[in-house]
Amino acid sequence: MKLSYFSIFLSLFISFQSSAEALTVVQIYTDNELLDLIKENKHLGQVVLDECQLVQDIEARATKSQMPSYQFLWGDMLAYGVCVKKDVELGLHYMKEAADQGLAEGLEQLGRYYHVGKFVQVDMDKAIRYLKEAATLKNLKAQIRLAEIYDKGFGSPLDYPALYSQLHRAVTEDKKVHKQISTLLLKLADKMPERVVNAAKVTEY
Repeated sequence: MKLSYFSIFLSLFISFQSSAEALTVVQIYTDNELLDLIKENKHLGQVVLDECQLVQDIEARATKSQMPSYQFLWGDMLAYGVCVKKDVELGLHYMKEAADQGLAEGLEQLGRYYHVGKFVQVDMDKAIRYLKEAATLKNLKAQIRLAEIYDKGFGSPLDYPALYSQLHRAVTEDKKVHKQISTLLLKLADKMPERVVNAAKVTEY
């Protein structure tokens, strides 16, 4: 019987050791690494790929250190229920915290949500406000969405020159996006006097 217990113990020990060796310890992301993941919209996928090992570290950096990139990540995790219990209201709270600290991706995402009614009711005034701030921070997604919103008659014509200037200076390697920007610039130009368009080309906002 003793031999049997020993055999069981040995088997469990070997199994535990094998599991420990198989488990790869994941290092917490640097701020720049996380920002790159967010810009590529890979942040939630990375948390899942890392087998949810960093949940406590992410929460601590969001709630205690109040790092905007981690507030954004934590907010998204809560809103979509990734590796944590889903809590949309709390998730939006942390997204707004990140946006309030000037994180362009947070501003763009909230603007997009208010534009399409994701998690919140459609509110064009809030959508434009968030997107304008993100556009000023050179967030191309926000600039493009804002131009599409202006093209549909929302917003103030007084804001057209600034957005035209921003899009005129936008840089992208994506041919499809480049063509989209060119089309939006033409539409914006049609809404302004030629002298205003020419001024916007040489004025950086």
